[in-house]
Amino acid sequence: MNCLIVDDDKLFRTAIKHLIEKVNFLNLKGECSDAVEAFNYLKNEPIDLIFLDVEMPGMNGLDLIRQLEKRPITILITAKQNYAIEAFELNVADYIIKPITLPRFMTVVSRAKELYDSKSQRVAIDNKTDYIFVRSNSVLTKIYLRDIVYIQALGDYVNIFTPEKRYAVHITLRKMEEKLMANKFYRLHRSYLVAVDHIDTVEDNTAFVGKHRLPIGEQYKKQLLSRLNLV
Repeated sequence: MNCLIVDDDKLFRTAIKHLIEKVNFLNLKGECSDAVEAFNYLKNEPIDLIFLDVEMPGMNGLDLIRQLEKRPITILITAKQNYAIEAFELNVADYIIKPITLPRFMTVVSRAKELYDSKSQRVAIDNKTDYIFVRSNSVLTKIYLRDIVYIQALGDYVNIFTPEKRYAVHITLRKMEEKLMANKFYRLHRSYLVAVDHIDTVEDNTAFVGKHRLPIGEQYKKQLLSRLNLV
């Protein structure tokens, strides 16, 4: 995995580099001392994983994530523990509290590798199938992807809505997202996935999908508009 370190502390960047050298699936491509430098770097270089400091002068790490249209897998680095909610909303893979220990580092990069591998596998699966089987009420049911209108998160369950029926399935929204075609489904909100083809209108922070009104999270709005083939 090609990775990038973004931190304004040179000593800390050096410490992260030493940890990266111990992991054979990580390949350090560069380091940046602030978020603006990282933003420009990411525009031109393919990066799979960023180690991103939250608290930096000027634009902080969370602001950087919000500005990126294509977001690499991100591990936040912070001296505080009060960024968990924002990290969740931005789909950050994990975060590390300073000072970093080797066991904690190995845990978070192993999780990042699992996410990276699952994304690669998902593309191969999507090229072969246009349906999924779900277990609902002890019955395995085939659902064609073209029939899925949207998916709602409910803790460890999701509701899958088709025009005719709702299916309650024991799976997280993140896992569900990994199984679906990336170019057909979009994370509209931390609690909703929507089939782009079923969106009828968008007004402010609301998407209208048939008779349903779905909220649009502010951090997802810009990328959604880029997917709607605007003229």
